Amino acid sequence: MPSSRYSSSDRELQVVASTKVLPPRGARHLMPREALISRLLEARRQRCVVIQGPAGCGKTSTLLAWRRELLSLNFDVAWLSLAGEDNDLARFSSCLLASLAEVDPAMVREAAILVGRENDDLAMEHWVITLVQGIAQHKQELVLILDDLHLLSDPRIFQILQWLLEYAPAHFHLVLGSRTAVPMPHALTRLRAQGLLSEFDLRDLRFSAEESERFLREYLGKIDKRDAEVLHELTDGWAAGLQLFAVDLKARPNGSYPHVQVRDAGAFASYFEQEVLANLAPDDLALLLRTSICNRFCASLCAALFGQPHALPKMLNRLARLDGSNLFITKVESHDRESWYRMHPLLREVLRGQLAEHPEIDQQALHATARSWFSERGYLDEAVRHAIQAGDTQAAADIVEAWAYDLLARGDLSQLASLLRRIPEEQMQERFGLLLVTAHRHMFARDYAALEQAVARLDGMREGLEPNQRYALTLLHAGTALQRDDTDAAQALLPELLDIPEDADDFAQTGRSNALAWLYMYQGEYEHARAILDAGERPGGSPRRSLVGRCMAGMSLILEGRITQAEHIFREVLQEAEQQGPAYGTVAFMAAGLLASALYELNECESVCQLLEPRIGVLERASLPEAVLQALLMLSSSHWQAGRRLEAHAQIDRLEEYASAYSLDRLLVSALIVRHSFFLQQGEIEQAKATLERIETLAAGYSDNRGIAGDIRMVAQRAQAEERIHRKDFATAAEVLAPLIATCEESKRWRRVASLRMLLAIAEQGRGNDEAARAQMIEALRLGHQLGLLRSLLSVSHRVPKMLARLLEDERTDPVLGFYIQRLLAASEQAAQDAGTGTAPAAAIGNLSDRESEVLALLAHAMPNKKIARALGVSPETVKWHLKNIYGKLGVSGRDEAIARMRDLGLDSAGKL
Repeated sequence: MPSSRYSSSDRELQVVASTKVLPPRGARHLMPREALISRLLEARRQRCVVIQGPAGCGKTSTLLAWRRELLSLNFDVAWLSLAGEDNDLARFSSCLLASLAEVDPAMVREAAILVGRENDDLAMEHWVITLVQGIAQHKQELVLILDDLHLLSDPRIFQILQWLLEYAPAHFHLVLGSRTAVPMPHALTRLRAQGLLSEFDLRDLRFSAEESERFLREYLGKIDKRDAEVLHELTDGWAAGLQLFAVDLKARPNGSYPHVQVRDAGAFASYFEQEVLANLAPDDLALLLRTSICNRFCASLCAALFGQPHALPKMLNRLARLDGSNLFITKVESHDRESWYRMHPLLREVLRGQLAEHPEIDQQALHATARSWFSERGYLDEAVRHAIQAGDTQAAADIVEAWAYDLLARGDLSQLASLLRRIPEEQMQERFGLLLVTAHRHMFARDYAALEQAVARLDGMREGLEPNQRYALTLLHAGTALQRDDTDAAQALLPELLDIPEDADDFAQTGRSNALAWLYMYQGEYEHARAILDAGERPGGSPRRSLVGRCMAGMSLILEGRITQAEHIFREVLQEAEQQGPAYGTVAFMAAGLLASALYELNECESVCQLLEPRIGVLERASLPEAVLQALLMLSSSHWQAGRRLEAHAQIDRLEEYASAYSLDRLLVSALIVRHSFFLQQGEIEQAKATLERIETLAAGYSDNRGIAGDIRMVAQRAQAEERIHRKDFATAAEVLAPLIATCEESKRWRRVASLRMLLAIAEQGRGNDEAARAQMIEALRLGHQLGLLRSLLSVSHRVPKMLARLLEDERTDPVLGFYIQRLLAASEQAAQDAGTGTAPAAAIGNLSDRESEVLALLAHAMPNKKIARALGVSPETVKWHLKNIYGKLGVSGRDEAIARMRDLGLDSAGKL
């Protein structure tokens, strides 16, 4: 549980410091360099620009000057100043998104949800594609500048950058500033061959003699031309060397300088120590030495480092004076009230070396002070870094433990993962709170092998835990059961879930409400589930958890069949969550997936596709199994209703893969019954029979009629009934359906009851019992009218519209039901029109790339994405990305239309005209 020493209450969490994503102000005398800037402007539409050179050669100043010119040309420019602690995949990803969010938060909303969940290559590539899709929606020319790239070495980070270069739209441009060669040789070689890469190095960055003279004159006010020539020769136009001489000359009464060459970092350090530091005022030197331990600093931090918290005005004046004298400190922009500064990297390196020669300054004590200052203000990364450098790993663990629940509640899994990796293993193993949040992170990432190990470790600690800790462990087990769709495991936890400690916090109260509600709704106790959720709402509780609770309430309404009420809830939650930004992204996607079920029921099939198509990749990685199930089923069924058969099967493939990957039998059997129905409608009897056998095999492993087991058995019985009706074995179908209807009524699954009664009506009519058929239809319609159902009844069979039309002509039919029947028939007619006409407008073929032509050719052979991926040696996510581009160029919305368009345009088997 959170540590009291570093309580996170009443403080704002700072995930990525704004000083990283806002460019530094730049030197006061940022000298225009027309020739260099002109060349950079010519390269502004290149895919990639690399500026490489040693420390102090003016890379950052050049980037700042170019950025200013780009903004004047109406380019959007995102900036990211990198640091050593960013050499972590999750941390770098968060910083990258924060940088782009400064330009347009909507651009990164979906990608932000996926950060920190999975780290395998497929998940990383999918994250990049999700980000690229967001960038594509931003129509303005966009430049992303990454400064100090040399501080990163993780090959996975450079793989991300390579994918970004390969997949991003043409209006995206990546700029890399680095001291060393960028470790992406293959990607850069390819871009160089395509003429899409511009490179600048030290030869480009060195000042000419004229520029050196102008630079010095702007710094000093005046300088003899001969002196300027000598200084240019001594520095060879090296920017940091010129600045060093200028600072030194400004401080010397006689304006003289030693004739030593300062052309690299080593010479700079030697000159700075001998000629500048030695002449600094003691107070200024003491300030620079102490602040050199920090990557950035402000007046209140400086006051704390001196142990003089009340000396804030004095520190403000001193920093302003040092900044004004251009003594290698620069003000950086931020969203904070504090004025932040950073030190020139060469100066910081020199001062850190000097610091070791001052035994009166306790470096560990300085780091401990910085740790406390940053921690109190919620700057976690810097607080943990200073704690570790102070040699106090316990304090580092305290800080992470105190903030872990906040990060978990916000969905900041990347930040949490990055921080946890920095805590020594011995601290991790000793702390229940850190082990618990680690387990939660594994659960959300669906890393079940790691989750089982973490849970086993926690269970071994149970006897020594406090009541609140034991309850937190119970909630972890319940959350795991929810993620794994295991009602039996949740049912076994019921006594422990009910026995909540009196002083339980908001996290525990909300977790209890959601777990109990989920358990009760799958027992058919929908009102009880909603009452539990209402009781879990607490004044001052987490808004995010409140939205999750409302989603759970809507889910109970969907299961019960009360569609209209559920739709209203999901729309409200979706709107509120999207307004809150990336931290609420998982809630927004959960609401979208569940809203699709309501929209499909109301016959808004194209609305389902528009809602889900851009979200489905993120949704299946970040939502609960129920939301994933509803989304993929509804997306498949909507494509089917629109006549897009291959797309419908593709979504069922996706659901089956998802269910199999995570051993979710209920989801798997739900996918199989839809596939079974598709096969029957297409007359593919052998495939339908094989699918039914798979369903029956799955169901044979379950004997209980409650919870998930009951769901699986009901699905199997329905599939058997549909199979019998297709074979015209109506009597056997009726025998199966009657007890199945009774079971569904007992569990209050009213939407299922309505559709099953309609199916029973077909069976009764098939065996000549017209009055029994009519009675079942009337019951189905009364229930459907009460619940507001459309597609649940119409999708039962192609026979339903004719049966409804005959019932409408029957004089005994109630007028209210008659009006409802008319609505059903109108919806059926609309669906038939949509299936006949399709939705994609005619469009001329775009220019397909060679790889897109290859994908299209394999698509024409009805190959699924996985087989196409294997054939081309790429990932399935890359295939999906190419398919989206192909559909856009062909002016179609799915596989079926793409193949038809291919034939209409006379494309050959290789995808060429």
